[in-house]
Amino acid sequence: MGYLLGSLPAGSAPVDGRDVLYQVSTIDALLQGVYDGTASIETLARHGDFGLGCFDALDGEMLALDGVYYQLPVDGRVRVPPPDATVPFAAVTFFDPDMIVPLRSGMNLTGLEAAVDAAIPSKNYFSAVRVDGTFASVTVRSVPRQEKPYPPLTEVVAEEPVIFILENVSGTAVGFRSPAFTAGVNVPGYHLHFITDDRTAGGHILDLRIEEGTAAVDSTAAFFLELPSGEDFAGADLTLDQQEALKKVER
Repeated sequence: MGYLLGSLPAGSAPVDGRDVLYQVSTIDALLQGVYDGTASIETLARHGDFGLGCFDALDGEMLALDGVYYQLPVDGRVRVPPPDATVPFAAVTFFDPDMIVPLRSGMNLTGLEAAVDAAIPSKNYFSAVRVDGTFASVTVRSVPRQEKPYPPLTEVVAEEPVIFILENVSGTAVGFRSPAFTAGVNVPGYHLHFITDDRTAGGHILDLRIEEGTAAVDSTAAFFLELPSGEDFAGADLTLDQQEALKKVER
């Protein structure tokens, strides 16, 4: 059951620009190795205080929370990147929750997703999802910086993943639930990153087990996509069906 804090403006564009999901590039381009950063952290911050992505040359995961942007690299040392650091892929918004969803102790990632799915009024909108709580465990991944010619993301994840199992931690999961029709553009379903409360560890979430927590959800009907202008993106074959490759990368 979810607790409504506001309502989704059906069929109306936001007037203040806050209720917009702003995205740089597409997930299929990232899968094909389009890793050159095109948008700066400074630019992203003008469009949102909450979100996720990755850094230039795939140098660690990106997470934005409460207006602060973090880099979650393979060395496990979370840092705040400079404003001119760039990203090849990101999705951000200003987080203004519409509902709060209580979560049961013992839930894993699949259970968390099912609980939010049961609470949201429609799966046809983008939903920003923030989970605050304590966790028995959170399994996260990051990937090392790549050199050109860039390999596809499936190869990087298969050959060079760095996986951390964080136990008995408090922290926040940050991410989005995207509609099924966005396949190829974003990750259909859930895409979540994690950071600990002390800001010392985090990464792309592979699984988790909740001890206590809640999910706050901010749904939006507005979506803005900015595409890279570089040759790598222009030459990528984005007609390919990448959904099987995406499943290997996400989990």
